[in-house]
Amino acid sequence: MSLSIYAVDATDEALTTLLARPELESSADLAETVGEIIHAVRVGGDQALTDLGQRFDAHPAPALWASKAAISDAKNKLDNDLIDAIDSAIGTIEHFHAQGVPQPYSADTAPGVTCQAQWRPLDAVGLYVPAGSAPLPSTAIMLGVPARLAGCRQVVLATPPGPDGQADPAVLAIAERLGIDHVLIAGGAQAIAAMAYGTETVPAVVKIFGPGNRFVTEAKRQVALDIDGAAMDMPAGPSEVMVLADSTANPTFVAADLLSQAEHGPDSQAVLVTDSHALAQATATQIDALLPRLNRADIAAASLAHARALVVPNIEHGVAVANRYAPEHLILASDRALDWVPDITTAGSVFVGHHTPEALGDYISGTNHVLPTGGWAKVYAGLSATDFMRRMTVQSATPEGLQQLGPKAARLARHEGLGAHQLAIELRLRDTGGEP
Repeated sequence: MSLSIYAVDATDEALTTLLARPELESSADLAETVGEIIHAVRVGGDQALTDLGQRFDAHPAPALWASKAAISDAKNKLDNDLIDAIDSAIGTIEHFHAQGVPQPYSADTAPGVTCQAQWRPLDAVGLYVPAGSAPLPSTAIMLGVPARLAGCRQVVLATPPGPDGQADPAVLAIAERLGIDHVLIAGGAQAIAAMAYGTETVPAVVKIFGPGNRFVTEAKRQVALDIDGAAMDMPAGPSEVMVLADSTANPTFVAADLLSQAEHGPDSQAVLVTDSHALAQATATQIDALLPRLNRADIAAASLAHARALVVPNIEHGVAVANRYAPEHLILASDRALDWVPDITTAGSVFVGHHTPEALGDYISGTNHVLPTGGWAKVYAGLSATDFMRRMTVQSATPEGLQQLGPKAARLARHEGLGAHQLAIELRLRDTGGEP
């Protein structure tokens, strides 16, 4: 049986072990390897980027950049059904994310004092679209749409080369539709380093977006800690799903949902939490039945080695387990699923009901599949247009406004022992005829 089943409750000490994310290598080894790659790119620029591609890519790219002709012609390599699916996904995702574009606001905090919040797009951003064991053109949509809605001036999209040494045609077609004309054919930590620090031909960006394997995630972390590097969107590493289900769930659907994450990679994690031991057993049986049908069965089987089914006393315990785990994806499989949503406090994205597979959100429902993993959903949210923007505050005071608030500000400055702060206020108060 591919799915191990454990009886637990929300207070069980064994949960720490059962909910632990898999680690495939020590963080120290990973950090050292990625650090060496970043240093090589910073020192060697384009040549180092090319050399590292020759070293790590199964089919190295003959050129670092996709040509304008390749981008414009890519759609001719796609069938009409795929083009229609891409356009539909762009439409739904743009429609949803457009509602979240932040608006400026203003408040008169005192007579004569006005404070505003204004939003500005980030100037140059990097989008990482994975293509390790399989290209992920859907990620190009998830990143490119909010970047366009935010109005970012320059967008660099980096994606690893495919079997022909070129970028995936679907990724290129999406780039063309979203107005992205800088497509870097490079992947891994070296692509992150190139975008963070720039090379002879790669412009340096201020923030890097997109999921990836542990090397990509570690590279994003390292460059984000460097003042000369680039900020990162969120910790987004190996994919994970938790299904919270009761006896009304369809075990075949649940099994397919668990497998849909297991097939991402051997370091992905799939967890079932249920108050029904019968459902857990039936789901395990269905996993064994469905697994041989998958084209990525070997990958899914490796991931299932650390998959779990946790049987809890009741759904209240199940909700507590879900909130503790803070999954990237949380599927609520129940006739009562909508009733559970208010109690969910930590999840990247929630999928409600029997007919809302996580795969729908991966591609076309309208939300974003770039989500925090590794428990970071406790403090991070999924990607939105706001992530491609920064909020800037603006304030102005008339002489009357200064007289309203200045004396109290000066008193606070005096208490803190900051004489120049106090003086800057009191000089202006005297100039406007007010009392310091």
